[in-house]
Amino acid sequence: MAAAFKDYYAILGVSREATEEEIKKAFRKLARQYHPDVAKNKKQAEEKFKEINEANEVLSDPQKRKRYDELGAHWNDPVGAAPPPGPQGRTWRSATGPEGAEFHFGGTGFSDFFEQFFGRGGRSAYSFDEEGPGEERQRQRSGRDIEGDILVTLDEVVNGSERTISLQRTDPRTGEPINQTFKVRIPPGAEQGRRIRVPGKGEEGVGGGAPGDLFLRVRIEAHPDFQVRGSDLVYDLELAPWEAVLGASVTVPTLSGRIKLQVPPGTTHGRQLRVRGQGLPVRGSTERGNLYVVVTIQVPDEVSAEERTLWEKLGQISRFNPRAV
Repeated sequence: MAAAFKDYYAILGVSREATEEEIKKAFRKLARQYHPDVAKNKKQAEEKFKEINEANEVLSDPQKRKRYDELGAHWNDPVGAAPPPGPQGRTWRSATGPEGAEFHFGGTGFSDFFEQFFGRGGRSAYSFDEEGPGEERQRQRSGRDIEGDILVTLDEVVNGSERTISLQRTDPRTGEPINQTFKVRIPPGAEQGRRIRVPGKGEEGVGGGAPGDLFLRVRIEAHPDFQVRGSDLVYDLELAPWEAVLGASVTVPTLSGRIKLQVPPGTTHGRQLRVRGQGLPVRGSTERGNLYVVVTIQVPDEVSAEERTLWEKLGQISRFNPRAV
């Protein structure tokens, strides 16, 4: 059964022609509204926040967005989401499970739709089997591994956690559904792309063969304030022109609360101010990365008559010329 289609543009409230910057702004606005730390209804906000993250995961990535746009016109076509026919009469089977099987995850933070079309690191979900019917299929063999994605919060990256995961699949012998629930430990410092191995939760073996493993690939949940850069965090700090010129004392967020930061006089657009030890855990170390505060200088959209007079006076008396050679 094909997964229910997700309209990621509608989820973020943007048009299909939205620019990368418009998508970024829409995500940040919604993320700040529905982040579980600030929302009154925590459970409802958590589900909405995951949905927003999933939409952002696809639309903020040019390659995924292109795939999604190509898929959109045919998603509900009876043949639109089917695997392509195998060459020379070969049988197609899912590379993440036995022939004809479907795997549905719960507790990973991603929908079935995302897993079906954008999971497993973007690899093709299908491969073909060279073997035909006969004795070869009756030999003992180990079950194949299966893969999925797991959405991990920055808090989980810092502190680690234990997540309850559900896995639903079809018994290849009887066709009956098999439901499993188990715990998965997310270690502190789990970085983007890391695979968490869950032994024995993959495809069942044949003829007494050992079962395969389940691998969950870490996708770090997008945050309304921070970008992740390895073990470092990046925060965009907006300053008024006079704050950049004269310097300012500002408060900035960290994962453990807000701190005061001194912006030195003469700070330029794009300058990075480093706050040591306020990033994510460094794998294999007791240290943590840094928080980099990146300055962006904003100008007012409108000014009053009095403000315009002051700006004009400053322009007349200032000796600063940004175009001087």
